[in-house]
Amino acid sequence: MDGIGLNRRDALRVGSGFVGAAGALALGARTVRAEPWTWSPSGSVLGSGQGADPMTVWDAEADPVVADVMDHADVPQVNRLLATWIKNDQPIPAGLPKNLRDFMEYARQLPSWADSGKLADSFQFQQKRGTYLGVLYAFASGMMSNVIPHEALAVYYSRGGSHLKERIAKTAKFGYDIGAVNAYAPGGEMIVTCVKTRIIHAAVRHLLPTAPVWPKGHTPISQDDLMVTWHSLGTSIMRVLTEWKIPIPAAESVGYLHSWQLAGHLLGIRDEYIPVSWDQANAQAAQVLDPILEPTPEGRWLANELLNLGADLDLTLLSRGILGAFTRFILGDKIADELNVAREPVWGPLLQFSWGPFLAVREGILGVVPPSKDAYWMFDEFLRQFTMWYVSELRMPLSIEIPQTNR
Repeated sequence: MDGIGLNRRDALRVGSGFVGAAGALALGARTVRAEPWTWSPSGSVLGSGQGADPMTVWDAEADPVVADVMDHADVPQVNRLLATWIKNDQPIPAGLPKNLRDFMEYARQLPSWADSGKLADSFQFQQKRGTYLGVLYAFASGMMSNVIPHEALAVYYSRGGSHLKERIAKTAKFGYDIGAVNAYAPGGEMIVTCVKTRIIHAAVRHLLPTAPVWPKGHTPISQDDLMVTWHSLGTSIMRVLTEWKIPIPAAESVGYLHSWQLAGHLLGIRDEYIPVSWDQANAQAAQVLDPILEPTPEGRWLANELLNLGADLDLTLLSRGILGAFTRFILGDKIADELNVAREPVWGPLLQFSWGPFLAVREGILGVVPPSKDAYWMFDEFLRQFTMWYVSELRMPLSIEIPQTNR
């Protein structure tokens, strides 16, 4: 309990508290499915593949390179050099170990199926909805990660668990970079962000198994885990927008998917696992994401920390109450209850009755203000303040670097 920093009240809020290390980490040792892997690679961007269960596949290209760097190179110096690599068209920094430089040069290349026209449509999609996409990345995706057992476990016990605000800022950068007009073009930063993140995943795979609490013989962040995270972002957000009945032009929908297809490729997900369409994405998510969502002690602790994001900010709108209400509104009662998110008597009903009309005005469907003028202003102000906070976080010196310690 001391390592988690829970006081008595927090422990009661979290619920049953932490079970013994062996019991809590048993989830992390799951290497077989309850049901056989059935998603066909014919539904991928390649239209073919070996069809191996991604739970048994990691990153054979990045892992040996990063492990060698961590074991034999000057990691602080490597991180200093990596920090100077920011833009997609920048050369790989001189002075890095040759095997790492060669890998980065290879990993930064866009696949043959990259389509600049689709990326232009993706920018149109994200430009129109940038104000509330940030909220969705935080609450549809960020909070969902806390009921993804493998992810919650890896985050909690790796360095990210003890530097949560820094990790959130890096997640915010990912969402910001993918929505930029030149995300994958020269001058953009998305390719760099993805390749660095791929390197960090390889580092965690090398480092986390050395932690005394980690289950012996289990390697975190498999291809399956990467796919689950991919779905918790792009697929889940498209599901929410569909549920909200946001009218999205077909080209923009395809473009947004394409931006995430490229992100998956650059993160090291094999092309044979990257869905070719939203229908295929939903079919795959139904197998790898939907059945596994369940709370863990680590996930509840992380969720509690995320709800306290506003504690250090002088923004009354970013109180625990509104963050909790958005979590429940977006992810539903089941997940909110499992994460011990309290029901909000004011914000909850307000979101239920006024958020839909508010979005209709923002999307140009309705030309009138929602039923409650004050609610419209509060939603607009919340989005403005939340976006300002994200941008302020991104102005901080932020470097995606190879970790040298676990939690």
